[in-house]
Amino acid sequence: MQRTIVFLGPSLEREAAEAILPAEYRPPAKRGDLLRAVEDGAGIIGLIDGVFHQESAVAHREILAAVKKGVTVVGASSMGALRAAEMDTLGMVGIGEIYRMYKNGELVSDDEVALVFDPETGFSLSEPLINIRFTLRKAEGQGVITAQDHATLLAAAKSVFYPQRTYGRIVAAAGDVIPPETREQFLAFAKLHAVDRKREDAVECLQHIAGLARQ
Repeated sequence: MQRTIVFLGPSLEREAAEAILPAEYRPPAKRGDLLRAVEDGAGIIGLIDGVFHQESAVAHREILAAVKKGVTVVGASSMGALRAAEMDTLGMVGIGEIYRMYKNGELVSDDEVALVFDPETGFSLSEPLINIRFTLRKAEGQGVITAQDHATLLAAAKSVFYPQRTYGRIVAAAGDVIPPETREQFLAFAKLHAVDRKREDAVECLQHIAGLARQ
């Protein structure tokens, strides 16, 4: 079996990841980490989480260098989705809905998937905008909010700096444009039924790699 190294952080808890794919898991990738993985003998690299603003992000050239050495590089969910949309024509493999949304131009900014997390536990401390988008769609689909409420809350979410995005802060930013009863209903809905699209894509990515690793 090829040596598989996966860069994973807050998108998916380690225990769940290991149940899908036995692999060597490393923290969110920063610049140079993929080159080190290649040097360490990786035959497959899964890029799910990576740093954005704290340190230098994974460079395009290191992904290309890995591909040229015959390493299969698969991206999804977060930094992996962003880079895969930029590099899939050069050999990187993109997996999941977030990758597809970046690829077709529906998403543009890395702000969509950025969040802050506890470096010790990996626990997310803010909500990525992409998850908020899917939660708002679901809430509207189930009649919790109207289309106008949806638009107002999405605009509010975009106005909040990414490290501070939580559903409570977003509703507060929307203010009195949203009726109090609707605000309460939406917060109750988000507490129980929020969509974690990044997690879903991370799972799909690991399942894909598991299939490759068995070949």
